Amino acid sequence: MQVSDKKVVTITYELYIQSEDDDYEIVEVAGEDQPMVYLAGHSGLPQDFEVKMAGLKVGDDFDFELGPQEGFGEFSDEDIADFPLEMFKIEDGGIPEDLLEIGNFIPFTNDDGSKITGRVHEVEAETVRIDFNHPLAGKTLKFEGKVLEIREATQEEIDHGHVHGEGGVEH
Repeated sequence: MQVSDKKVVTITYELYIQSEDDDYEIVEVAGEDQPMVYLAGHSGLPQDFEVKMAGLKVGDDFDFELGPQEGFGEFSDEDIADFPLEMFKIEDGGIPEDLLEIGNFIPFTNDDGSKITGRVHEVEAETVRIDFNHPLAGKTLKFEGKVLEIREATQEEIDHGHVHGEGGVEH
């Protein structure tokens, strides 16, 4: 069996990002104790990640790079917005402790009602600058790993668009 659309794939991997001096620094690890499990073709991962994984078999190693355009896109200054500090105050007029720490992720709802997440970029006297870029936008990514398991997805997993059970969603 090969990695292809509608297969549940279990992998281990190390994710590296390329630094400004062209070295790679590790930013995430999914080991055999907590592997990543995803529904091929419905993973929410970059399309080019899925393309590079396609055709691999159980036991195959992988090692590939994704440039910013293949990964999470280029960093865009247009995806940074300023909000009035007042917007973050709760009923008693205060701001929840630690909410506006630099780097914190805050959920928002955009104009069409979709849920999006922004990261606190800067806090000034009257405004809060929120970055809506993906945290890996503008980065060259390097994935190294191994395919541990591949199985057919159930019809329910396909209908729901995600893996159920171990490594997936329980509901």
